[in-house]
Amino acid sequence: MSSSSHDPLWPRFWSDVHEADRAPLRDVLAELLGRGVLLGSEGSGRDLFLLARDHYRTHLEDYLAPLALELIVDEEHSILQARPRTESCLLLRQFTKFDSLVVLTLWRLFDDERAVGTQQAIIKTANEVWLALQLHFPGLIEPSEARLKDALDLFHKHRLIKRKMPEGMTQLGDMEIEILPSLARAIPFDDLAAWQTRVDQFQPQDDA
Repeated sequence: MSSSSHDPLWPRFWSDVHEADRAPLRDVLAELLGRGVLLGSEGSGRDLFLLARDHYRTHLEDYLAPLALELIVDEEHSILQARPRTESCLLLRQFTKFDSLVVLTLWRLFDDERAVGTQQAIIKTANEVWLALQLHFPGLIEPSEARLKDALDLFHKHRLIKRKMPEGMTQLGDMEIEILPSLARAIPFDDLAAWQTRVDQFQPQDDA
């Protein structure tokens, strides 16, 4: 192990980290701080997930703690997630109203599948998401296709969903969306009643 004094870009409190592990550990932190989630189920993310899980879990927990971020290690789905402690985290992102409606709809689709014991990946088409959006928010003005795409792009960027374009796809509605467990943890509700309370806040108010 080398002393961190030879590397001005490396923190002194992590002097025990092997030099060969420093670049990949930077990559782990970049994913967690930039996107909130690291997917370890594919590509180079697998090696990063294993490195963090097996060797530097406590290092990452200690690094994230002052930012009020909790490290979640999801063994089943090979996911690392930096989840904000909402009561004290200053890094929370503000969604637009429409983004909030979409993410609440995705949460409900995910929860419904889990409630019936689904163990496989939870995959819906964009059309199914839109129909569920209309069901839960019937007073919503229909957005343009571009607006829905922007919302899905945002959640994909933050690793809350995965997207798949079926062969020959010509319409956004045919896009396949895998809802990841990271989404349910990013906007946690104790139960369905808590979710409904949040949904009710977006419903049009009766003037009477």
